[in-house]
Parts: sequence; structure tokens; C-alpha cells
Amino acid sequence: MSPLLAALALQRVPGIGRRAQHHTLTALGGLTALCAADDRQLLATGLNREAVSAFRAQLDAGSPDDIAWLEADSHHILHLDDPRYPAPLCALDDAPLTLWAVGDLDLLSPPAIAMVGSRNPTAGGTETAHAFATDLAARGLVVASGLAAGIDAAAHRGALAAQGMTIAVIGTGADRVYPAANRELAHEIARDGLLLSEFALGTAPHPSHFPQRNRLISALSAGVLVVEAAVRSGSLITARLAGEQGRAVMAIPGSIHNPMARGCHRLIRDGAKLVESTNDVLEEIGGQLAPAETAPQADPHRRADTESSATESGGLPAAHRALLTCVGHDPVSVDQLVERSGEPVGHVSSVLLMLELSGHLNRDADGRFSRAAKSDST
Repeated sequence: MSPLLAALALQRVPGIGRRAQHHTLTALGGLTALCAADDRQLLATGLNREAVSAFRAQLDAGSPDDIAWLEADSHHILHLDDPRYPAPLCALDDAPLTLWAVGDLDLLSPPAIAMVGSRNPTAGGTETAHAFATDLAARGLVVASGLAAGIDAAAHRGALAAQGMTIAVIGTGADRVYPAANRELAHEIARDGLLLSEFALGTAPHPSHFPQRNRLISALSAGVLVVEAAVRSGSLITARLAGEQGRAVMAIPGSIHNPMARGCHRLIRDGAKLVESTNDVLEEIGGQLAPAETAPQADPHRRADTESSATESGGLPAAHRALLTCVGHDPVSVDQLVERSGEPVGHVSSVLLMLELSGHLNRDADGRFSRAAKSDST
């Protein structure tokens, strides 16, 4: 039995919610232990005999639909013990045991910013979301959103226009698209970005799924930026979850006559960062990004990452210093650094952002980078 099959089987036991699933794993010692557990050990975790029998039945079934779905090159199912499972989600006490993903898993590594807002935005709100997402993605941030109509879709499209740096966390199975109007956008994200779902294949949209999805959007991100939102809006739920998770909460103000700006104004009155430019976003989340590469894993079930994140002199990670040496002293573009370093554009953009925030690089008005005085002393 593999940890993936064990995770799929456990989460399909009727009447066992995510917290109960985590209790079972904690009592046993993780998914590997679950694979080897006998009925007596399962009962000792608090599962009743019906649940244990259902678990065994699910194991015997073997999840053939999921295994068949995995045959496509861009299809992935991540379980808690998988080193590819996004570390920020591990801190959730109801973290999904499995995630279905379509697209580029490398987008789970760079820092992310969530962008959310109204499903019925103004034309100006749509343009603002697109412009902010394009610039933030070009500067090395992955833009995370929920594939909803309106601001979500504009944010995804803006990020796709700049290197495809976007993640769509959806409220259906990974084999479904909702709303249908975003089908072409979803296919583009699957090709150039990443689609992510905690819901089993075939799961149809349901109102309860979207607040669940929102907690993953905020948890994956260093902060949440609300572009336009009414006072009663799911975007405010995402903002609240972000605050509870210790993420930055930001909002773009609008006209006092625009009902789609009132939710943003309420957030700002309650302490959210007022944002007028992408520099405001970077300023707000910069302090949260620096330690991200060396942060410990928060989930006890997850296998420890054995790869070294050793740093060299000056306190910079080795990957950062390697790219810094490629910059030289003359202004250089992202494309030139991709060519010099041999690294993918997403990695280069992410490291450039870190080096800019740490004061080692300056970003010129034309988007090229040059060494700052600080970098010459490290």
C-alpha cells in the first residue's frame, strides 16, 4: 500500500472529517504508519469498527479513477508526506490529505500573493486587477486566486500575461471547470500555470466549497489583496482568513460612490493596508518573504525536507548568491539572467524579487536589474 492510496482511502471514509483524519494520523504517526496499521491499531485511534471496515473497503477498491487520471503528464496528486505538498498548507489544522493539481508544480515554490474581489466588478476594477497582477507576476510573485468571474479572472489573466505565474485554487474537482465561462481560462492556466483542488475528481460546485477553497488561497500566500468587493462578499471571508493565518491583508480604495469599493473601505478602516501601487504590496509583504526558504515544516505528518538550504557568507542562500553573480555590474534583463543562469524564468523572477527586497539589487524603470552597493560588500 502506498501513502497516496492510504490517504485517498482515509478521506473517503463516510463521516470522518478532516480534523478526525488528522487525529488518526497523529495517533498513528503519519501516512507511512497508516499503511502498516492493523485493525487493532486503527481502533485505538478512535475510529469505530464501521469506519475501519470502510477504510479497508476503500483500500481494496484501489482508487482506479485517480490512478488513471494521473497518467496525463501534467496531472498530479499530492499527499501530506509528498515533498511537493505546499508547506504553507501544513500549518492548517484541517489541511487536505490530498491535493489534485494540473500544471506546473514549480509554481508552489516562489512567494505568492492572493488577489480576490467582486464577481461583478466595474471596468476600472477589472483593469486594476489585471495591471496589478501583471506587474506583481513580472516581479517574481505568483498570483493566487479562485478562478471566479470578475476580479479573480482578471488577476489570472494579468499574471498569465507575465510568464504564467498564477495558481487557481478551485471549488470543484480538478476535472471540472466552474464557472463554465472560464473554461478557456482554466485550460490556459492548466497549460501555463497551475490548477489546484482539494476536492475529489468529479466533484460538482457547491456553495460550501468556496469558503473552504478560500482558506487555501490565503494560506498559500504571503498576503491577500482585495481589489473590489461589496460589504457582503466572499472576498472579505478570504481577507478574514488571511488575518487569522497571520498573512498581510491589503485593499485598494475606490470611489465613495462605488458600491464595489465599500468592502475595501471597511477592510482599510479595520486595519488593512491601503494599496495604491505594487510597491505598496511589496513593502507590506517583504518582511514575510525573507525567511520563507528556511522555514521549518509545520506539519508533524509531513516528511522532513532533507535538502540543504545552506547559506554562504553574507547570509544569502546559495541560490541567491549564484544569481547575483550573473547580474554583474551593468543593468541586465530577466531574459538575460535566465540565459546566463540556465534556471527557469519563475525561479529567476522569484530570486530577483528577494534580492531586490533585501537591498542587493536595484530595479530600473525599464525593468532591468543592477547591483546595489550592498551586494558588493557581501
